[in-house]
Amino acid sequence: MREEKLVRIREIYEIAVRKGIAADPRGEKGVRRELSKREKEYADLKESEKKDFDQESLRNPYSDTRVLYGDLDQDVDCVLAGIDIEVGEVLLADRLRERGKRIDLLISHHPEGKALAALYEVMHIQEDELHMLGVPINVAEGLMAKRIAEVERRFMPINHNRAVDAAALLGIPLMCVHTPADNLVQEYLTSYFTKNDPETVGDIVKLLKEIPEYREGMKRKAGPKIVVGSDKRRVGKIFVDMTGGTSGARESYEKLAAAGVGTIVGMHMSEDHRKEAEKHHINVVIAGHMASDSLGLNLFLDELERRGVEIVPCSGLLRFSRVQKW
Repeated sequence: MREEKLVRIREIYEIAVRKGIAADPRGEKGVRRELSKREKEYADLKESEKKDFDQESLRNPYSDTRVLYGDLDQDVDCVLAGIDIEVGEVLLADRLRERGKRIDLLISHHPEGKALAALYEVMHIQEDELHMLGVPINVAEGLMAKRIAEVERRFMPINHNRAVDAAALLGIPLMCVHTPADNLVQEYLTSYFTKNDPETVGDIVKLLKEIPEYREGMKRKAGPKIVVGSDKRRVGKIFVDMTGGTSGARESYEKLAAAGVGTIVGMHMSEDHRKEAEKHHINVVIAGHMASDSLGLNLFLDELERRGVEIVPCSGLLRFSRVQKW
């Protein structure tokens, strides 16, 4: 049921963080432990160092989720939401406004600006995921350290702020919701597979095709596909790998196999990673990048729709609402 009242950008941001924490694979206790650690780090800094500290990280554990431009107290009636909001989408919003469509806020799934520059910071989630699957925490942290540093360096030369600058010039608020949405899709699919208990890899694909976002992905030739293994192979322990910023360490597949993981269900996977999974006899189902990102973002956007916010999808977002209509 829609609540006919406007919400502010501040509330939308807080909803994203709150839902991300509730669905975090580390559990709320693990997230609170991480925030407490940051508080101690901040308290131990010299006064001259504190001015450079991202104080928002004391409240929001996800560096890739931020309001990038706009007044937090602005009311929102309609958002333009997409998987990527870049300069083209900012211009699209401006054009829609010219044609009389109210667009109060741009919501991107993939991070831009400072949220993209700090994407590597959320990758520590993967250390805890590996540990929960049976990999010793010291091994998990060792595996991820090199990969996290690699991702940080990879994003350093990027022109992070192009879309943010465009939004500011046109006066259109912009935010991104990355890891919270990824947490939501990971939680959703993990629960879904636990409930339905697929026996074979082919069963996983069939189950995914029953979800609207993946069914639409099939129509667009970007739906679920088995890239390691076959439809008749048994799944063993399933690892739904949808969160943690970006792809982890290639060396982790050997440790996952030793820990008993039989099948990985992911959004996407590089060829080098795929070969490592194959080498260690781990089945891999690629669910589809845009479909998976759409599912996670939709689970967040539904919360806005329940509060009366109109959602206009763009930029690859396969919008399927799960809000009950009365």
